[in-house]
Amino acid sequence: MDKEKIKQAVTLFLEGIGENTKREGLTETPERIAQMCKELFAGYESSVAEHLSRTFSSEQTGLVVEKDITFYSVCEHHLLPFYGKVHIGYIPNGRVVGLSKLARTVEVYARRAQIQEQLTDQIADAVMNILEPKAVLVMIEAEHMCMTMRGIKKPGSKTVTISTRGCVEGDSELKQEFFNLIRQ
Repeated sequence: MDKEKIKQAVTLFLEGIGENTKREGLTETPERIAQMCKELFAGYESSVAEHLSRTFSSEQTGLVVEKDITFYSVCEHHLLPFYGKVHIGYIPNGRVVGLSKLARTVEVYARRAQIQEQLTDQIADAVMNILEPKAVLVMIEAEHMCMTMRGIKKPGSKTVTISTRGCVEGDSELKQEFFNLIRQ
């Protein structure tokens, strides 16, 4: 991440909206924004493989669900936040992953400029490709500030995206079990 470029961009932005960048409240803003970007976009420096590749043998053959994983991301279209909950379910194929590793996978992808549809697919693909379970289900429910504070201005509206991989594709019973578990 190029901290100096971010600081220059923030200074130009502030000048562009008519602000005095020498004003007391703004003199350190470019530095603060550069530091914030380091945190908000840390996903570019991380790999999900480092999290999902640490697995354990397991005889578990039923659905494993980690639900209500809180996330925060930034919309790549407007650079405004979107946030919500991710629910991940998978059917192990002889191996399971530590539950915190699923949350870490969410963080890697959420900490990038994103769209929700892509985020959902990235999580599902990572779990499927690295963990190699029989099936994966990922559901994200999120509120987008680009819908809340600008444009249509509809606070409280939620966008829901779902991605499935593996043997779940035609299994409506398994999908229903997943939805029942995340609604409890």
